[in-house]
Amino acid sequence: MSEQTPSNPGWHGTTIIMVRKNGRTVIGGDGQVSIGQTIIKGNARKVRRLAKGEVIGGFAGATADAFTLFERLEAKLEQYPGQLTRACVELAKDWRTDRYLRRLEAMMLVADKQTGLVLTGTGDVLEPEANDGGSVMAIGSGGNYALAAGRALLPSDMDGEAIVRRSLAIAAEICVYTNNNVIIESVGP
Repeated sequence: MSEQTPSNPGWHGTTIIMVRKNGRTVIGGDGQVSIGQTIIKGNARKVRRLAKGEVIGGFAGATADAFTLFERLEAKLEQYPGQLTRACVELAKDWRTDRYLRRLEAMMLVADKQTGLVLTGTGDVLEPEANDGGSVMAIGSGGNYALAAGRALLPSDMDGEAIVRRSLAIAAEICVYTNNNVIIESVGP
C-alpha cells in the first residue's frame, strides 16, 4: 500500500465481487468513494455493461482511470468480438507498455457468459479458480472481505446474485470504504 500524504490523501473505496454459479455470472459493487477519511460520494456506479451488453465489468481505483480503461477495453472488444480473454490480454499489454496507460491506477473485473477475469496495471489477466460449485473473485478495499464471504457462501443453495448481495453487505459491515448502495449486473441464463 502506498503512503498517503496530507496534500494527496488518496482515493479509497470500493468493493467489487464476481460470482460464477450455475452458468450465470454476476458482478456487483458498492457506491462509496472516499478521499482520506471523508466520504465524497455514496452512489457511484462502478459496475457497467460493455460490448452491447455482452460483457459486464466493475472497477476499483481512480474513476477517470477506470473509465479510460473501459473505453480501451471496448475498443479491444470491437477489434476481437466474442473474445474477451484476447481483448483483455491485448489491453493488459497496452496498459503495461504505454507510458500514459502505465500511470492509470485502477483494477477491473470483467466477464462474459464463458469467462471472468481480473485485470491489473502490472499486466495480470487472472481467471478465478473454479470448483464444481462455481468461482468467486473480488477487488477493491473491501475485496478480501467480500471474497471470503463469497467463498463461504458458494456451496450454499443461494444463487449468484444472492451471494453477491450478501458478500457486499458483509464487506460493508467491516470495511469503512464500502457502503450498502449496490449495483449488480449479470450475464448468462
